[in-house]
Amino acid sequence: MTRSGTYKKNLSGDMAYKSFVPAKLPPTPEIELDKEMINILVKANKQIALLDGISNHIPNIDLFISMYVRKEALMSSQIEGTQATLEDVLDPMLEENTNRPVEDVINYIKSTDFAINKLKKLPLCNRLIKEAHKVLLSGVRGENKSPGEFRHSQNWIGASGCTLQNARYVPPSVEDMILAMSDLEKYINDDDNLDVLIRAGLIHYQFETIHPFLDGNGRIGRLLITLFLIDKKVLSIPALYISYFLKKNRIEYYDRMNEVRVKGNYEQWIKFFLEAVYESAKDAAQTIDKLTTLHDKNIKQLETLGRRSKNAIRLFQYLESNPIIEIQKTARELDMAFNTVSSAIKDLCAIGILEQTSTQSRNRTFAYGEYLNILKTGT
Repeated sequence: MTRSGTYKKNLSGDMAYKSFVPAKLPPTPEIELDKEMINILVKANKQIALLDGISNHIPNIDLFISMYVRKEALMSSQIEGTQATLEDVLDPMLEENTNRPVEDVINYIKSTDFAINKLKKLPLCNRLIKEAHKVLLSGVRGENKSPGEFRHSQNWIGASGCTLQNARYVPPSVEDMILAMSDLEKYINDDDNLDVLIRAGLIHYQFETIHPFLDGNGRIGRLLITLFLIDKKVLSIPALYISYFLKKNRIEYYDRMNEVRVKGNYEQWIKFFLEAVYESAKDAAQTIDKLTTLHDKNIKQLETLGRRSKNAIRLFQYLESNPIIEIQKTARELDMAFNTVSSAIKDLCAIGILEQTSTQSRNRTFAYGEYLNILKTGT
């Protein structure tokens, strides 16, 4: 037994195994806020406030959010082993030639949008978590893993082919999991004297430790961080995602959560989590800055096109939410003539905003390269 929970014996004989039963939040004894943790906490809160301030003042914030959600979806899915690139996710011909890995990412985007909208009507509760999970796994590789339902069987984590007896980690049994999720729901919605960012770290750890689903726990657990910060009004828009940091430090991420289970050391996990929040908020603020600078530079260039600038600017605005385009689909979506879009694309290629990315004569695609390069960092 540690401060974070106990190991419980299940079954007997050759079938015997131990599952972990997490202690309720908040931890007892209380989290120790030493000097190092206070410094990281202050730094992370300042950076989040700065990010929220910046994001409320840029004109095309919805575009930024939609692109950033796509990037987060990709990163979070890559942590789970999904093989897809940002170009795959932004492919204008996605509907015609979508593949399973890309569908995983698309579903994460849908799940994020769904959960954020649902949060306007519902508290952050198990019902909302299950509904977001249903969207995440519908029609993809986990669709046979009870989408939208907490598991009805024991799961475990470890190398391929491992068993309950030699798994790296065995989450709580079904009965203990249901109780633990009920306790977690109460903690999410109760008042607590801990800082919201520390609470977000504890909630993420607890959710991953409970592992209530047969598949998709990592992705839903990371989404839970954003939902909790929006719910607690620390963020007004979903501009903070920490999957890039967690992907870069994947082994440490898992090791530090395991350290809590094995030794009850929540403090080392919280410091790591706060560093992740700080770095991610800084990254998001820098990305907003770069995209805003790029937008302003290109608008100035387009205004020099005289009579042709109106169509060029309209196409450019479309590009900021669809940085890889195909003429026919773009013409259809903008309700413009094929030739009008084609000549606007020529103008944007001539001034270096667009570049052709496919050579076939039909379904030629063009990419907004500078914009993609800013977003692609880390993917």
